[in-house]
Amino acid sequence: MTDRVKLIWDFRGPNAAPIAEHHVKHLLEYANSERLENAKCDIEKISDMHCIAFMVVDKELMNVLRESLKPHRGQNYIET
Repeated sequence: MTDRVKLIWDFRGPNAAPIAEHHVKHLLEYANSERLENAKCDIEKISDMHCIAFMVVDKELMNVLRESLKPHRGQNYIET
């Protein structure tokens, strides 16, 4: 199994959810245009005032994507 990482963008405030949803649209467009295989993009609601948009990719793509997409943070991703 390939190691995967979760690139994360944090959005805070009363409009965090719609902003995160909009950001995911751009992440999906990027994944399609770059033909990223097995990329997973979605949002998670942390609280009423904090949502994240994320993209899960193979670890070998992490450095290139970190430079071009500028995520706020990242973490190892374990498939469940």
